[in-house]
Amino acid sequence: MKNKSINQVSIINGEDGPTSVFIFGEAQKQSLKIRIRNAIYQSRRKRIEKRIAANPHTLAEVVQYAKDHYDLVEINPAATNWIERQKNLKASLIMQHKPELLGQRKDIPKPDFHNEESVKNFLNEMEIRNKLIDQMPDNVIPMDFHLYEIKIGEDLMEIEVDYTWNIFGISYSGNKSVIKRFKKIARDLYCYYGVSEEDIKNRTKRYSSLVTELSS
Repeated sequence: MKNKSINQVSIINGEDGPTSVFIFGEAQKQSLKIRIRNAIYQSRRKRIEKRIAANPHTLAEVVQYAKDHYDLVEINPAATNWIERQKNLKASLIMQHKPELLGQRKDIPKPDFHNEESVKNFLNEMEIRNKLIDQMPDNVIPMDFHLYEIKIGEDLMEIEVDYTWNIFGISYSGNKSVIKRFKKIARDLYCYYGVSEEDIKNRTKRYSSLVTELSS
């Protein structure tokens, strides 16, 4: 007897009501799950966008708020992680705002990942570009970079701030319970940082970061 694909109907009960989904065979289950998850996420994101109102604070105010509420501590600029983060941000800013300084390496084509030689050449070009950026003096791209941390036990949340470029970024890791607490802190800080009317109107990166944080 020939194998037959079994059609299944899944009912997803979301906030927008039930959605019927036909699944044809095992191979399509994963892709359909991803599409459903993305659709739910986009729906949630749209609802959150409608609720966002202008109430911005400066980066200095956010840092003080975090110090008052979460025992935020500034990391010494001599620390290895400070140096690494500052270097990465410097490279990113140069590529965004002064790519001409990189000459022919401002755009490195993506490799053919099926070709080992192509990948090796790509990695070599990236290494050369990184060394080129490292050798550039800091004044080619003025920065006022600071790195802060919040500790929960042995786990860390790191907060990157650059006052010159108005950059605010949060990263963290830990076990499931710690991640949950860090996520709550991150959401609170992004909400406190807030957005202006201009951010909402122009859908700036600051606006997008807040919406993403609230949607996740």
